[in-house]
Amino acid sequence: MAEKEEHLRKPEWLKIKLNTNENYTDLKKLMREQNLHTVCEEAKCPNIHECWAVRRTATFMILGAVCTRACRFCAVKTGLPTELDLAEPERVADSVALMNLKHVVVTAVARDDQKDGGAGVFAETVRAIRRKNPFTTIEVLPSDMGGIYENLKALMDTKPDILNHNIETVRRLTPRVRARATYERSLEFLRRAKEMQPDIPTKSSLMIGLGETKEEILEAMDDLRANNVDIMTIGQYLQPSKKHLKVQKYYHPDEFAELREIAMSKGFSHCEAGPLVRSSYHADEQVNAAAKQRQAQA
Repeated sequence: MAEKEEHLRKPEWLKIKLNTNENYTDLKKLMREQNLHTVCEEAKCPNIHECWAVRRTATFMILGAVCTRACRFCAVKTGLPTELDLAEPERVADSVALMNLKHVVVTAVARDDQKDGGAGVFAETVRAIRRKNPFTTIEVLPSDMGGIYENLKALMDTKPDILNHNIETVRRLTPRVRARATYERSLEFLRRAKEMQPDIPTKSSLMIGLGETKEEILEAMDDLRANNVDIMTIGQYLQPSKKHLKVQKYYHPDEFAELREIAMSKGFSHCEAGPLVRSSYHADEQVNAAAKQRQAQA
């Protein structure tokens, strides 16, 4: 049945408005000139036109464009990565300045081939952005870095404005959806990040439409809150290619609105939920919401 459903027309609410204005073309040109990668392009994000053309925001993907993991939901290339590019942090920082970004998201492919999981280059990228863009807020979105918490500490010591690490799916589906990562390790990663820097908001994302139940979605929310996660995003899984997992269900926008209300009632400081929501969607608004909550609690 799921096989047949996948060939049905996508619902109206999943139609994407394309916008290739000057902002979009300028940003694409800049990325190529600086030899930089964005998760916007590599992961085929449905919001690339809104973020690049309208909001002029982008999520930089460092440590190369080849991931050492082969998660069954992700469009990023997998295989043997290239050598680390030690000049990359400065190029990212320069690009943030050229784009005049108020908020920047930095993510990375998983680098299980590196002893530090790429934490050294990740941390240097944050420091370089801080040096050249002192008024830009920074969100980092690392892999679990092999569950080695010295690697996480190296990143948290740079004091990003938000630490984002995605559980991606519910507990039951994790072994089928993610490669090498585990549900419990991701929760522990988020908990330890908060323990290392209690004032830094933590964030995680859930894709739905992979065959999870509503009860499992609510359990994931509870698990995140139990590990002191502040911000949550919930979006519709879209199959990037025929090789990837099939969509089991397209959730209606009303269902996402209900999930957002439930998440807020459970104590998240901010929740973005919608068919096209991705982990970095409206990230600039999330850092502002987290800052307001911290001020209210002070």
